[in-house]
Amino acid sequence: MMLIEETTLPDAALPVDRFKAHLRLGTGFDELSLQDGILSGFLRAAIAAIEARTGKVLIVRDFSLTLSAWRNPEGQVLPVAPVNSVAQVTLEDAGGARVVVNPDAYRLERDSQRPRLRPRGACLPAVPAGGSVSIGFSAGMAADWGALPADLGQAVMLLAAHYYEYRDTTALGEGCMPFGVSSLIQRYRVSRITLGAGS
Repeated sequence: MMLIEETTLPDAALPVDRFKAHLRLGTGFDELSLQDGILSGFLRAAIAAIEARTGKVLIVRDFSLTLSAWRNPEGQVLPVAPVNSVAQVTLEDAGGARVVVNPDAYRLERDSQRPRLRPRGACLPAVPAGGSVSIGFSAGMAADWGALPADLGQAVMLLAAHYYEYRDTTALGEGCMPFGVSSLIQRYRVSRITLGAGS
């Protein structure tokens, strides 16, 4: 399985000014904007960490998922949520020839935890031997920062501030996540309990 982020968050989508206010950085200095690149980097790192912990995409972006076979031909679970739309499903054979699957052959089953690509018939189209299938889709909880749930937005600010404050520290444990951030994102984390391979 290979998940690729096809579009990235533009700098304009990042709440740099809010982050400056959160950090209580001084204002009125000509040099203030010199830190924008650094602050954007910490925001991106915090967003990536929270998305990895929760399995949720915060701001809408495009992705592609490539598989060598369906995990379950009756419904393929997509690795992130929420998925808003499936743009295209493409089959590729061992020789590299590609065929776009008719959209009438599948549908998106929306779910806040485990969205799925479902067949409209009995099974999803067969993946060619030695080939692959690629699913292009859009996922994200909000179109922009202002539409993001307040607790997730606060979690990003807290974690980015943590990265900023401890930017010169190398002794933090692997996977370190401040308690306040962990509490804010807890309800968004994906349950690991499954009922089988296709669940």
